[in-house]
Amino acid sequence: MANVFTSYANKSVGTSAATVVTIGASTQTTIIGMSCANTITSPVTVDAYFTRSAVDYYLVKGATVPVGGALVIVGGDQKVVLTTSDVLKVVSSTASSIDVVTSVLNIT
Repeated sequence: MANVFTSYANKSVGTSAATVVTIGASTQTTIIGMSCANTITSPVTVDAYFTRSAVDYYLVKGATVPVGGALVIVGGDQKVVLTTSDVLKVVSSTASSIDVVTSVLNIT
């Protein structure tokens, strides 16, 4: 088994769900950090979720990110394990308003 740390960055996420990562075959991915930064001049809300077998599971839904602020969705003691074919997504209440950085450990 190979263990590889990597990160994913999504710039200017808006009202259409942005795919952060789709988990490949024979892979387990542990999210070790996920942050959303508000890049506009008004508060926004954010949803982060993963889709497994056509069902959405929310990590956070409708969480407010203040002006100049960030929301740590995963970090510290909390980790989230995703499995083959899971799709991690983020969406904002406002167009082009959120930057997302996600750090993971991929185990293949």
